[in-house]
Amino acid sequence: MHSLTDNALMLQVKSGDLDKLGLLYERHKKRLFGFFYNMNGNTSLSEDLVQNVFVRMLKYKHTFTGDGSFTAWMFKTARNVSYDHFKKDKVAKNRTEVSTMEYKLEDGHDIEKTITDKEEKTILERALQMLAPEKREILVLSKLKGMKFGEIAQILECSEGNAKVRAHRALKDLRAVFLQLDNK
Repeated sequence: MHSLTDNALMLQVKSGDLDKLGLLYERHKKRLFGFFYNMNGNTSLSEDLVQNVFVRMLKYKHTFTGDGSFTAWMFKTARNVSYDHFKKDKVAKNRTEVSTMEYKLEDGHDIEKTITDKEEKTILERALQMLAPEKREILVLSKLKGMKFGEIAQILECSEGNAKVRAHRALKDLRAVFLQLDNK
């Protein structure tokens, strides 16, 4: 059963085999959670939004044609869920939870380098949150989620070249904000 492609599974969901949505959920819940968490920084909200994506996929299963990438269709749905949530609740800058990442030192690591890396990561996270949501979104999709620009173009409903230009500009803006924060 796990050898079926995402497109094939979603087409089965579309034809009424709703149990296949569970397989898709298991395959993609971590990716979607990472996308939402990188966009809003809130663990609980990100978990809720992942659930909302699958509810919406079930509701709009009839719109899936199977022609394009399932991942692009799923992330387009995720993007719409995110926009709808923040439009409705007007909490786009809500960062109520602190990151729970643990930094462990292993024998032989240079403590100064570890501290510097941690500080730079914190500054990078702050810089990413300071970007406009559409710039943060394209960086999360391209750099953190490793999506191809063809898929990103489908999600954003633009050409692949336009997606590349947007990512380049967003990266340039991120670099400027990072350098500004790093100099403080």
